[in-house]
Amino acid sequence: MIKLYHAGYEEIKKPDVHYGRKNADFGQGFYTTDNLDFACGWVREKPGADIIINSYELDEKDLKVKKLERDSSWFNYIFSNRRVKPDEYAEYDIIVGPIAGDTIYDTFGIITSGFLTDEEAMRLLMVGDSFDQIVLKTQRAADSLKFVSSAILSKERIAELRKQYEIDNHKYQEAFALVMRELDK
Repeated sequence: MIKLYHAGYEEIKKPDVHYGRKNADFGQGFYTTDNLDFACGWVREKPGADIIINSYELDEKDLKVKKLERDSSWFNYIFSNRRVKPDEYAEYDIIVGPIAGDTIYDTFGIITSGFLTDEEAMRLLMVGDSFDQIVLKTQRAADSLKFVSSAILSKERIAELRKQYEIDNHKYQEAFALVMRELDK
């Protein structure tokens, strides 16, 4: 059993793997993480809505799981999903792997414009911390997920997370700029 978290604006006892964007990192599915702090910091405030942290337990022993690392296979899979190509890992119930940084859209745009090679893009995508997302892709996976609880994120915790995000983002932007300068030489 692994403990998983999903942040959003509502309590979700029974997730729908067919809800959401088809062009997300790992395609359509129910996105979770095993890192509570990451889950809490991922969702953004929305006027008139509370941020809800849903907690689950997943029994993955009978599920087909694909584990991706931050490498060219991961990069190609995300690139393909962002372009809504057929899912090359459609036979898997769960996909586990690093979340792509916020700059991935820009990086893909630069690649398709011919300004960066795939190798240079990979260097940019390796900048910063890496957190895993655990995506339930099939109904079988969703049926193996047990809802444990939900909680509203406090305003104090949201303020702490926002402050930490600003610190982390500043470090990330500096590291990203350094790699860009190195690539420009």
